Amino acid sequence: MKKLLLSTAIVLGGLTVANAQATEVVSAKNKTVQASVETESSKRLIAAQSATAVQNYKEVMVSELPQSVKNTVAKNFNGATISKAYVNAQGDYKIHLATNDAKTATVYVNANGEMIKNELKKQ
Repeated sequence: MKKLLLSTAIVLGGLTVANAQATEVVSAKNKTVQASVETESSKRLIAAQSATAVQNYKEVMVSELPQSVKNTVAKNFNGATISKAYVNAQGDYKIHLATNDAKTATVYVNANGEMIKNELKKQ
């Protein structure tokens, strides 16, 4: 009878230790997952804020465009005319062009006249 009680005590003690260890491992994994989720959320928030800042363009007169921007448009789009121009807080210009061959283009140029993006579309 003593052996039966002793065996039961050892088995229960072993299960308690095994159970406690599993909880700590799961807790550590939860902390790691939570940290990675928080990091991913903060990256998405920063990206969303950047995208919003980039998309806030205000219309400007074509005559107010810097000469470097006008030169870039004239050099890369021979015969195209600037129909509308916009500028954002970073000084990047969004320019709508109309070409002679029934095409429209939306061009993104920085204040130094360097081409950022070109979206040429055929109508």
